[in-house]
Amino acid sequence: MFTMEGETPMRLTTVSLAAMVMAATPAFAQDAPTRFTEGNLVMENIPDVPAEVRERLQQYNNVRSAGFSDFAPDGGIYITTRFGETTQIHHVAEPMGMRRQVTFFDERTSGANVRPGDSGQFVFTRDTGGDEFFQGFLFDPADASATPFTEAGTRNSSISWSDDGSLVAWYRQTDGDPNADIMIADPTDPDSRRVALEGEGLMIPASWSSDNSQILILRYYSITHADIYVLDVDSGELTEILPDLDVAYGGIAFSHDDESIYAITDWDSDFRRILEVELDDFSVRQVSGDHDWDVEGMALAPDGSKLVYTINNGGNEELHMLNPDTGQTLDVPELPLGLIGGLQFNDDSSMLGFSHVSARSPGDAWSYDIASGELTRWTQSEVGGLDTDALVEPEVITFESFDGLEVPSFYYRAEGDGPRPVIIDIHGGPESQERPGFNSRIQYWVNELGISVLAPNVRGSAGYGREYLLMDNGFNREDSVRDIGALIDWVEAQPDLDSERVVVYGGSYGGYMVLASMMHYSDRLAGGINIVGISNFVTFLENTNGYRRDLRRAEYGDERDPAMYEHLQAISPSNNADQITAPLFIIQGFNDPRVPASEAEQILAAVREAGGDPWFLMAMDEGHGFRKQSNVEFQRETETLFLQEILGLE
Repeated sequence: MFTMEGETPMRLTTVSLAAMVMAATPAFAQDAPTRFTEGNLVMENIPDVPAEVRERLQQYNNVRSAGFSDFAPDGGIYITTRFGETTQIHHVAEPMGMRRQVTFFDERTSGANVRPGDSGQFVFTRDTGGDEFFQGFLFDPADASATPFTEAGTRNSSISWSDDGSLVAWYRQTDGDPNADIMIADPTDPDSRRVALEGEGLMIPASWSSDNSQILILRYYSITHADIYVLDVDSGELTEILPDLDVAYGGIAFSHDDESIYAITDWDSDFRRILEVELDDFSVRQVSGDHDWDVEGMALAPDGSKLVYTINNGGNEELHMLNPDTGQTLDVPELPLGLIGGLQFNDDSSMLGFSHVSARSPGDAWSYDIASGELTRWTQSEVGGLDTDALVEPEVITFESFDGLEVPSFYYRAEGDGPRPVIIDIHGGPESQERPGFNSRIQYWVNELGISVLAPNVRGSAGYGREYLLMDNGFNREDSVRDIGALIDWVEAQPDLDSERVVVYGGSYGGYMVLASMMHYSDRLAGGINIVGISNFVTFLENTNGYRRDLRRAEYGDERDPAMYEHLQAISPSNNADQITAPLFIIQGFNDPRVPASEAEQILAAVREAGGDPWFLMAMDEGHGFRKQSNVEFQRETETLFLQEILGLE
């Protein structure tokens, strides 16, 4: 939920990096291929895309999804979906009704967070070119105006309305600063903006008390450690709840009477549960049952009568609801296996809204009438004319790693004669999890290219308990890479898979895993596709934006410690590029604040110096991954060309 990655004398300036990117012949390799530009795309070694490849991808590229944002005062809902280059906010007046676009920006927007009451106003955020320096806006449907209420040049997130709709709270960071200030304003009056707390570290406002006098604050250190505070809005005084505990917290909220809080936490458990903590004496009571899986998200009804939450059951999500006072289980709708998000009650607590996505459904907005038990689908997103019955649902397999650990993976099996080529698709994070949601990229690989896909949750992945999550930290980093080696062993034992044609694919931390796998297993791989990946942990930690750095040190290790510095240098792909002998495709967004473009440039230079000849694609108007539709389409097209070449596909 709060995944982050983070004043540095070695940090490249925008000007110097732009000069590096745009140079026709990079200074690091005089015999490098010509670097050329088309629009906002910078390329090396990428051939022209044949029309048949582009046409073959059209259906998959034009799959849409709709995410539930909030209930609208007129009885409709707000959703996010894309009908142009970027995701925007739309209004739906009735179930399966027309989607009316509300925001019209060149850049993507967040969802609508509706102001309590009947004004219909809502707040949202958007950044520029993927830089993640989000600005907050108040949208007024009376005149379709979107007015900024945050300070330009700052990064703003986690906007939370007070119960009466008079105020919002959010956290603000400045460029390079790891500390987050808690801000308060009436968004209709930007001049009312003030600092309620000069924060230390990443501090996130989560919930207002009903009288607007207090805000519940989460201070996030890492996925396994956070603290909770109550902020007195007038005095700025902080009171820590359950001090000195080294535990994880997820969602947190004041109870309806403000006398306690609900918190998702792994305190005294390998898995996350919901606990209630009384504020007068910090006594604790378990609210959710023991599911032996993590509680992932929760929402408390405005009247306090219902608490809804989701369980992450091996990647799929289950919906649960109860009376938080009595523990009585309440009915929930039966949903197909898939993912559930955006849990939100309406103002009178009678309806629950949410999004649902599965392997065969790209994501739609739903509501559930709690009294009648009626489940209503509000949208039916387009799937580009694809036959959803023909889409592949993954099966779960496990394989034994080098130390006997059983590692789970989703397996998308391609049909066809002969052993099929394989893509090992490695998720980022690393504190994330591969989930069986709708993935048009995987479906294209399987159904059109005949490639089977394995999507593992290597050690360090979320969703399998605290112990599993910690297995790759610090000096154990390469144990997760060895998990990929064990998966290649598993492939070699499968008669329907071609162990001579295995490709690794991943983004962000998954991009590092691609490069590290190619370091160790190039002789067993046909190639790899690295998207916004870390190529050197030391330069990454020095150059990632300052607001992320300490958060990433908690996961990867602190490069300022001499022993850790040596370890990080030793395992970094840019220092071992001579071992990367299989074909490599590098994809990067120029504005990426998480994994800076310098990481892509240095692995490109290192592999080329070692004798390799990678493909290279940089989007100058993107950040941590491509979001604009035309860029996404070109990425998919060029990935296809690369896969056809290295796998010998027609």
